[in-house]
Amino acid sequence: QVQLVESGGGLVQPGGSLRLSCAASGRISDINTMGWYRQAPGEERELVAAITKGGSTNSADSVKGRFTISRDNAKNTVYLQMNSLKPEDTAVYYCYARIRSYFSAWDDYWGQGTQVTISS
Repeated sequence: QVQLVESGGGLVQPGGSLRLSCAASGRISDINTMGWYRQAPGEERELVAAITKGGSTNSADSVKGRFTISRDNAKNTVYLQMNSLKPEDTAVYYCYARIRSYFSAWDDYWGQGTQVTISS
């Protein structure tokens, strides 16, 4: 069984910072891309940022220059450092990973989601 467990969400004022973490655990053979998506009320889920095993990254235009994605392959963990937060960043943030477990082929896994609220 593979799980993604997120942490780090919360309430912060505009201009503030938050750091999200997501750790993958279980019978993991390999992890390819890891990333973060978000979904605001009434909106579709959208990609925030992603990072490959080799460290290549891509991110949404709306967060470029403010959010930084990184990962620790030894810990099977991906991070999202969010700076200069805006009210429009308010959403549930979901961790994503493409994982090959010991007994199956590659599959997509999602975390349970963590609420990020930007408000004064």
